[in-house]
Amino acid sequence: MLTAITGGIGSGKSIVSKILAAMGYPVYDCDSRAKLLMDQDDQIKKALCSEIHADCVRTDGSINRERLSEIVFGDAGALCRLNAIVHAAVRLDLKRWCGANIGSGRLFVETAILYQSGLDVMVDDVWSVDAPAELRIERVMARNSFSRQQVEARIASQDSYVPTILHPRVFSIINDGCIPLLPQIENLLGQEMY
Repeated sequence: MLTAITGGIGSGKSIVSKILAAMGYPVYDCDSRAKLLMDQDDQIKKALCSEIHADCVRTDGSINRERLSEIVFGDAGALCRLNAIVHAAVRLDLKRWCGANIGSGRLFVETAILYQSGLDVMVDDVWSVDAPAELRIERVMARNSFSRQQVEARIASQDSYVPTILHPRVFSIINDGCIPLLPQIENLLGQEMY
């Protein structure tokens, strides 16, 4: 069984993932895997240069993440092209990872963009982590040293896509600092698949 852990930037999906990992569950982190794939795959780098901007890859072959973020979070079309470049590689990598962990029981995949990435069709259920918008902004500003405008741009780009069909099995986790996370996670783990 593969469960998606999703939610916007600053919602706390990484905290939920860390709790699950500490409990012994395998968790695939789409963000870190996508970065690794981008760093290792020359085809992705070529596509970034040709479809986003030549400044996205430095002369030494490393990705200029600051420049890439500046471009894609200010241009919805560039963000769409970036996603198209990276999502197929992540889906293939996730399939391989699931195969390697097939005997582990329940598996989890952490992703901020479940529907945009096409991962929604690969998972059995979805845990949607949410927190109030202002709390999300404060968390990301403190964690990443971003300005309010940078955080709001990221939230807007993530929230701009509204899927026409939601996954049929979506469960909510509230991460507002008031409701404890562990009992919510334990409750969801205790639910039968069908």
